[in-house]
Amino acid sequence: MLRYMLRRILATIPVMVVVAIFVFSLLYFAPGDPAAIIAGDQATAEDIALIRESLGLDRPFLVRFGEWSWNILNGDLGTSIFTGLPITHLIAQRIEPTLSLTILTLVFAILVAVPLGVLAAWKAGTWIDSAVMIFAVLGFSVPIFVVGYILAWLMALQLGWLPVQGYRSIGDGLWPWFRSLILPSISLGCVYIALIARITRSTVVEVLRQDYIRTARAKGLAQMPTLFIHGLRNAAVPIVTVIGIGFAMLISGTVVTESVFALPGLGRLTIDAILHRDYPVIQALVLIFSFAYVLVNLAVDLAYTLFDPRIRY
Repeated sequence: MLRYMLRRILATIPVMVVVAIFVFSLLYFAPGDPAAIIAGDQATAEDIALIRESLGLDRPFLVRFGEWSWNILNGDLGTSIFTGLPITHLIAQRIEPTLSLTILTLVFAILVAVPLGVLAAWKAGTWIDSAVMIFAVLGFSVPIFVVGYILAWLMALQLGWLPVQGYRSIGDGLWPWFRSLILPSISLGCVYIALIARITRSTVVEVLRQDYIRTARAKGLAQMPTLFIHGLRNAAVPIVTVIGIGFAMLISGTVVTESVFALPGLGRLTIDAILHRDYPVIQALVLIFSFAYVLVNLAVDLAYTLFDPRIRY
């Protein structure tokens, strides 16, 4: 088991190196000149050249990538072209709403989707199964921003139960913080719930057809222990896998959700950086999102040691 975990941890190192090269290359070869944007429309060619030199944009690719990589390893993500502030400072200001939204959505989706999938598997072929699958199809089909606008119109504007936009820090109190994230979490969690529920249903249905489940039922084991102890536990590996894979949807969905509900998080910062062509900020954020995805999938791989008895080496 320890050898397996060590191999998985070491395997993430070349993946992160490739991700770093890709992120830097993507924006290095992208059209547009940050120096021209900073200089403005009235700037001369000499002014733009001076700005390019001061920003180091006139240096070769390998030199710039080497300096950028070294700064990343030392915890320096660079400086924003638009605001002039350190990128680490900008991220520190915006990371709480994004982490809060992501964690709350993840918890909400798992608590809703797994029981729904197990229920659909238990009632396979009935109207309950059909209803859960229809919800799953709708969850995949309806865009996140459409769900967000519908919830904001109904729950905030019509009923007045929840705030339509904005974020309250957890330092302002647990209930104001939770209340400001209810609508964004539901909007972002719909597609995630649909994904997990479908995988849970299909894997549990397959497990419930195994001989040892029929043996447990023949011995008189109650339905709930059969479903959750024998059925769900043996179906956990595909479910944990899809939770990790679906994390990419959370990352992309965060950008949309924060824009819809005006949450001052990293997703909103990404949109602002793209609009202002703030390349250093875009590079840093894409790198952070990519590394987060790699680390979540590493955590999923390590979680296999808890659910898969075959991993003993």
